[in-house]
This record gives sequence, structure tokens and C-alpha cells, in this order.
Amino acid sequence: MKFYLSILFLVVSTALFSQKDNYNIQKGYVAEGYDVVTYFNNKAVKGDKKFKTEYDGVKYKFSSKENLETFKKSPQKYVPAYGGYCAYAIGEKGDKVSIDPKTFEIRDGKLYLFYNSWGINTLELWEKEGAERLKNKADKNWQEIIKE
Repeated sequence: MKFYLSILFLVVSTALFSQKDNYNIQKGYVAEGYDVVTYFNNKAVKGDKKFKTEYDGVKYKFSSKENLETFKKSPQKYVPAYGGYCAYAIGEKGDKVSIDPKTFEIRDGKLYLFYNSWGINTLELWEKEGAERLKNKADKNWQEIIKE
């Protein structure tokens, strides 16, 4: 019996760890603790520890109780594409790269986050090099990444 419990624990913990690995949880939260609901109002706003929740094994913060409740009603709508990693990097090279939570785009009802530092703004590159082409490539790359 102990053997079977050990195997079950190993399988469950491995699944949970690999699931978290598919999210960019720098600073402990998706989108570095920015409110994923406010992005849909074309604003990047830091979340507040008073308004937090967990979904799919990772934590989110919100700027208001209303946004927290909105997220809870339909979380999949607000989860960033590619687990919150840089959309450009996923599309261009299939790499998990950190983001600047203030650099984002809402495209076809989905949140995309981008790296923006050291003079490199990947949102600008995304637009300049063809957002639709990169999005399609990123979608394919992401399916390969999450299989690993």
C-alpha cells in the first residue's frame, strides 16, 4: 500500500510541477502580479495582495474585488497566451522569455505579453515582423513546449 501511495504522490507532484512550469510566475504571480483583467481595458495595473486567487496551480493578483470576481467567472478568458511568457520569443524561437508587464497587446480577445528592456521592445518587433505570422508560429511552438 505504501508503494502505491508513493507512486501516486510522485505522479501528482510531477504533474503539478510541470503545469506550473508552463506559466511565467516571476515574482510569484502570473504577469508579475499585474491585474490580467485590466489589460482588457487597455491598462497595465499592478494587482493588490488583498485581491488574489489561484487558478490552474498558479497565483494571480487583481487591483479590485470586482476584477477578482470577473476573473473567477471566466478565468480562461484572462489567462495570458503562452503562460505569460513573451509572445514574440515563443513565436520567433520557441523560447520562454520573461516579460515587461507594461508591454502587452489584446488580439482576438486574448492577452499577449512581451519583453521590453535594454532597447528591445518585442511588441514593436511583433507588429513590424507580422503579428499574425508570429502568432501562428507561436501557437505551434507552444504546443511543442507544453508537451516537454
